[in-house]
Amino acid sequence: MKKILSLGVCLAVLAGMSSGCGSSSTPSGTSEAAQTSQSAVSTAAAESKEAEPVTISILQSQAEYTDAYNAYVSEYKKVAPNVTIDLQVMQADYPTVLKSKIAAGTIPDIFMTTAGGELKAYAEYSADLTNEPLAGVMLDGVKKDMTYDGKLMGAPLVMDTFPLIYNKKLFAEAGITELPKTLSELEAVCQKLTAKGITPFSNGYKEWWVQKHIFQHFIAGESSDSAKLVDDFIAGTTKFEEHPTLMNYFNFIDMTVKYGTPKPLESDFNAQVGTFANGKAAMITGQGQWIESGVTKITPDFDFGVMLYPVSEDAGKANVCAGSAQCLRVNKDSKVLTDAKNLLNWLYTSDYGKNWFGGVAKVIGPVKDIAAPDMKLPKAFAELTKTTPSSGAPVNYSLDSFHQKFGEIMQSYIEKAKTKEQAIDEIQKAWVKLGAAK
Repeated sequence: MKKILSLGVCLAVLAGMSSGCGSSSTPSGTSEAAQTSQSAVSTAAAESKEAEPVTISILQSQAEYTDAYNAYVSEYKKVAPNVTIDLQVMQADYPTVLKSKIAAGTIPDIFMTTAGGELKAYAEYSADLTNEPLAGVMLDGVKKDMTYDGKLMGAPLVMDTFPLIYNKKLFAEAGITELPKTLSELEAVCQKLTAKGITPFSNGYKEWWVQKHIFQHFIAGESSDSAKLVDDFIAGTTKFEEHPTLMNYFNFIDMTVKYGTPKPLESDFNAQVGTFANGKAAMITGQGQWIESGVTKITPDFDFGVMLYPVSEDAGKANVCAGSAQCLRVNKDSKVLTDAKNLLNWLYTSDYGKNWFGGVAKVIGPVKDIAAPDMKLPKAFAELTKTTPSSGAPVNYSLDSFHQKFGEIMQSYIEKAKTKEQAIDEIQKAWVKLGAAK
């Protein structure tokens, strides 16, 4: 059984979906501390209505949640009319853009980074949120993942899950009754689908970040201590060839290209999701529960299935990852520091905010005593992890500067501009150079 990395609380929230999680507005189990926190935030918001006009700049990634982001921005305008929120949501080259803003001294008031290793990388620019009301209602496991040097350095908006998602209808049409747990079983599934005229994989390899979502399962399958394995690569004390499951990652990518939609390097997130939603491919690679709303907008009755990622010929190594991979940071030198903190506190503690996670963003929230989203993928994930607990989120152990380079190297590999040996060599060098804050 794989080591569970501080995801126990997350899985408890997921499991609670089948037994009821309480009201989506004011849960009966809300703690006295949480009620006090909400009162403090409400008071701050009320005072802000009389304050001078201010503008809060926010830079976020995760473009798939743009509608949900805009929804909380609009709602907060009702709470604090004096506050204008300049929200910029982007996907491509996000780490590069953020670093350029830091170098230029134009850091947004609130900005998003990945968690894990990047907590240290951006610590000098981040306000300490330890004593903020949001800290009192944040899930304990999440709080641990957001803490660096004893300080709460970020506030995540989602708990991401990363199963291999498939179309149950297409699997049934191909006569597939057993889900694959090994790579050879996965290829046999691909052959059955192909024989029925069904394309097995929808790939979005124009997006560099898709690769990190896939690759983390091979890290989890290789070692029960993913953090240690990643640290060894960052230190340059181990190599790919010493880890057979990591070598299998290239076999998996080769399989998805062989049995995937044409021109995978020209397919971005929207194209990949659209292909899957329209039933033009049976499985979607490198995505998670966040695709559900986009898929159901196209096909409302889409029948989702989820499975473990096969990573070797050992069925026991098949696994699924989950965790808080992204977090919002408050610029400690922001000229509107208090207003920026008030916004995040409101999102975590107000009735609207608590409902926003499951009811608007349709995600598993990082907050105590809130309702889980009434969504198919989170429920399916909960069932999946009853028998195979999540392996955590190894994606968090390396900086996004590495992950972006990693994705770009894999794009060259898929394009056949690099051999596997060349790609491995460059990935290992990039891990040492970019994997951790220096």
